Amino acid sequence: METTAIIRGVHISAQKTRLVADLIRGKSVAQALNILTFSPKKAAGILKKAVESAIANAEHNDGADIDELKVTTIFVDKAQSMKRFSARAKGRGNRIEKQTCHITVKVGA
Repeated sequence: METTAIIRGVHISAQKTRLVADLIRGKSVAQALNILTFSPKKAAGILKKAVESAIANAEHNDGADIDELKVTTIFVDKAQSMKRFSARAKGRGNRIEKQTCHITVKVGA
């Protein structure tokens, strides 16, 4: 049985988060947490919280054994961008888009 944890509206781009998500896909949860702990990327800390949440959900809701769990599915979707204005020379302006993403982690035996 698979258990899901979803984090929505994370303030990091989906492209940067997918780099780290690809490292832990299909790994056991212990190995995935170990990889995320020692990764220097900002996305690693966010993904670690998502994996820990999925583990807690599996243990509490399904009574699953933590030692047998694997990261079966992990994907990162693009979310709504925050649009900002940056002043430029001669009265002009540029639009800056601050990217956000949705993270979905599924763990199962």
